[in-house]
Amino acid sequence: MKIAISGKGGVGKTTLAALLIHYFRQQGKKVLAVDADPDANLALALGIPDPQNIVPLSEMKQLVAERTESEPGKYGGFFKMNPKVDDIPDKFSRQLNGVKLIVMGGVKKGGSGCVCPESVLLRTLVTHMVLFRDEVVVMDMEAGIEHLGRATVRGVDRLIVVVEPGRRSIETAEHVRNLAQDLGLTKVSLVGNKIRTDQDREFLEKHLPDLPILGFLPYDDKVIEADLTGRPPYELSPALVTAAQEIGRQLETS
Repeated sequence: MKIAISGKGGVGKTTLAALLIHYFRQQGKKVLAVDADPDANLALALGIPDPQNIVPLSEMKQLVAERTESEPGKYGGFFKMNPKVDDIPDKFSRQLNGVKLIVMGGVKKGGSGCVCPESVLLRTLVTHMVLFRDEVVVMDMEAGIEHLGRATVRGVDRLIVVVEPGRRSIETAEHVRNLAQDLGLTKVSLVGNKIRTDQDREFLEKHLPDLPILGFLPYDDKVIEADLTGRPPYELSPALVTAAQEIGRQLETS
């Protein structure tokens, strides 16, 4: 199963990613966790030691240069558009409790729509992980779905948009849905987060009626405690674990 998770910043994408990774590990699955958000926090949410010492792939200049046959720091020249990436998940991942984590990093673009060696390497790697790996792949995306290309979307089993009760979150969900439709990805679902009342659920159901909802995560102060202490949310919040289990079952059966 290949899952991409998107939504506006601060909505709880990383929390859901960590919960689903934990769920699939509990089911005995091999899991490849991919932090594709430039504001990388998935390592912290998974309890990986010293996450600040992880160097994102986009910042590994020598690796990028070798694989794309480019010159480090030089733009505008020729470089390889189909770099070798099949060994990267095993060679450059951090591992903990049977989970492999890849941190992609961001690409500093010199202009709108620029194509650079870093972006080519990351896109090729995402395509490989989605289409050719035999693990469960859970990708924590940025607010858009920039890492996904037309060749990749056919392998994505589900794009999950995390939403919270609020207008800005709804607007982001609609934006992501439109991007997905442009790429031909129709398997888009919602997960409501930070749910306090039935009114919160009804708000999301009312404003996004054409997207199926996989489930809801309750608001829980334990998420803040987990972040402050560097512990995974599934270690501190039984309520979130229970909700994530139901979402995981929905993913496996729908």
